[in-house]
Amino acid sequence: MIIIKNVSFIEHVKITDVAGRIEYISSEEEQEYLYAVYETVPREYWQELAKQNQADFKKSGADGCCIEARELIIALPKEFTQYDPDEVIKYFVESFRNKYGAECIAALHHNENKTNYHIHLIFSERQQLEEPIVKIASRNMYFDPNGKHVRTKKEVTNEDGLLPGYKMIPKGEIYEQRYFDKKNPFFKHPNFTEDMKDFFTGLMNRQLSERNQMMVFPKNSPFLPTKKIGKNNPKAEFIKETNALRDEWNRNVWNAYQRGAPKESLMTVKKELISKPAAKSIEESGGNNDPAKYNSILVRAIAIVAEMCRILRRESRDTWAEAWGETLTKLMEMAVQSAGLRIKDPVREQRVGRESGQR
Repeated sequence: MIIIKNVSFIEHVKITDVAGRIEYISSEEEQEYLYAVYETVPREYWQELAKQNQADFKKSGADGCCIEARELIIALPKEFTQYDPDEVIKYFVESFRNKYGAECIAALHHNENKTNYHIHLIFSERQQLEEPIVKIASRNMYFDPNGKHVRTKKEVTNEDGLLPGYKMIPKGEIYEQRYFDKKNPFFKHPNFTEDMKDFFTGLMNRQLSERNQMMVFPKNSPFLPTKKIGKNNPKAEFIKETNALRDEWNRNVWNAYQRGAPKESLMTVKKELISKPAAKSIEESGGNNDPAKYNSILVRAIAIVAEMCRILRRESRDTWAEAWGETLTKLMEMAVQSAGLRIKDPVREQRVGRESGQR
């Protein structure tokens, strides 16, 4: 059975300024409700890590921003507030470190309204070397502005000396020091994100009663995940509206599922009513995602699913799934005609969705 309550929320994000991010999550001045900080390595570790990541990124000549570390934002069930914060954060951080072999720093917070108890866990993609690698120039060595080795002096000099941005390391001096191994490619693979979410959800469930057990949001399901709203997000109001609509969609889909609608047909309904219209909207907008248009698509989809359930309201549970599955295309067309005509103003999305769900 698919259950949509008690779903774990774990977000995986990239960090381009690890020192600044660490300062933010661990500062009592920045965080009103900071309960605990746990570190597996001294703070100097992150400074050296950032230096090497920046140096390697510059040397690669890649576009964009350098990823200095990665962060997991782990929402905890309210039951964890009854435990000692230092023990809670140690439990999650050491479990993660033992499984994935990554050094970490983490902070345990509440949000401003004290409704979201959560951990910010920053981890390194690199292993620290047991002994630093120190390379000494056996002759004068030349490097371009990106730090790449240039083979001959002629390439980097003119009659006035070194070209701007180029540098020379004299024979006998250190030209490279490495304190870390290469980045572990597993941490940027989708398999890591999936495995990590299952792992943390399992850690939560060890401390929860059977009725409060958590689950990872079902992948490839007819449901829609809600989004976390970051601090000072300029699109916060739109995200709140979208989250409310996604919740309403999930309730209607859950209602259809409980009454017997097969998961495969609900996936088809989601594709036809949301995925395809959303893709078309983005294409028509030149590749841009318009939150207002997307919310309008959700409003219409919610009303249609609610109408599909209403049309079959007289079917028994034994015949409901058969009636839904065998006549899905016709049923959807009937619902589109019936519910679609009633949606005249997409701005009134929540009212329309509630009215449709009550019929």
